[in-house]
Amino acid sequence: MAHASRRLAALLASLTALGPLGVDMYLPAFPAMALDLSADPSAVQRTLAAFLFGMAAGQLVVGPLSDRFGRRSPLLAGLALFALASAGCALAASAEALAWLRLAQALGGCAGMVVARAVVRDVADEREAVRMMATLMLVMGAAPILAPMAGGLLLAAFGWRSIFWALAAYALAAIVLIAVALPESLPPERRRRQGPGAIVIVYGQILRDRRFLAHALAGAFPMLGLFAYLTASPQVLMGLHGLSPGEYAVAFGSNAFGLILASQIIARLVRRVPPPRLIVAALTACAVAGVSVPLAVASGGLWPLLLALFVFLSVMGAVLPLASALAMAPLGHVAGSASALIGTLQFGGGAAVGLLIGAVGAGSAWPMALLLACAGMGGLGLHLALRR
Repeated sequence: MAHASRRLAALLASLTALGPLGVDMYLPAFPAMALDLSADPSAVQRTLAAFLFGMAAGQLVVGPLSDRFGRRSPLLAGLALFALASAGCALAASAEALAWLRLAQALGGCAGMVVARAVVRDVADEREAVRMMATLMLVMGAAPILAPMAGGLLLAAFGWRSIFWALAAYALAAIVLIAVALPESLPPERRRRQGPGAIVIVYGQILRDRRFLAHALAGAFPMLGLFAYLTASPQVLMGLHGLSPGEYAVAFGSNAFGLILASQIIARLVRRVPPPRLIVAALTACAVAGVSVPLAVASGGLWPLLLALFVFLSVMGAVLPLASALAMAPLGHVAGSASALIGTLQFGGGAAVGLLIGAVGAGSAWPMALLLACAGMGGLGLHLALRR
């Protein structure tokens, strides 16, 4: 990758980090938040589901807006909303208010993820897109390593509300960086002037594209497992297995390191191996890893569970850049809308998983384990069925 491409990829990766930062940074604070807000743990878990729902729904709006008005304007507006909502979260007086503010936070933050993928499609061919997506995964993997650790430090020093003040500051810094360093990648002559009806038609056309669905669902189904882990792991690892917040942060960061490593391996392999072959291999590994999680839970031990989770989440670092790049490859003329659908499939499923875990998952690791197994096998099965 050329120096300019690497710099652009790093800049876009800082935008995609809004998602994992918004999810991961406050996970170690769940017990403290429940105590301070006089809420039960399931109410705090629902604030995560609200964030995931907002990320899913908001992308359906931001994607077409970025196709119509260019990439920069919707992005800057989204970052401003994220900053304001983060400040509101820091001031929330109840779990219910926090859930609504988390929804608003996600509606703004989703712009970073939509626009980043769209810009990659604007400027790169298929193989270069995989390499740039792998760089995005590098930062998305680093964010979960650093976010729980930073959240734990902020929690210990200043309380859980300081985590949301830090997120507001991050968004404000991103606004400044984008305003001065991100060029517009969609010139006026390529923008789509379309009303709501035309947007619905475009979404319908994309969803009828079997190549898009084969790859978009190949990324979305394994993401169900990732979100099951994000939602349930605080209770499973800290509540059931007795990890301290610091130990939980280390375990969480180790999984993110595996994701980073896999994403960078894929970035190198794609120079020699066709991406369609790589994604089948990655999805097969994901399916095998997913099935290993219930086996680890059945064993009753902490270390088998940690190992199984590490393998599954590491393989995600290979699946996601391949799935996103291959899904968007034939859809450059509607890159924003295609990016939005990818994100909605991923985060919509994540929101559903969060609600399910919150409803039935307390006190048991089995819901998380079974969801990871189904997610891994579902991604492989759907990809093989739809690519024909």
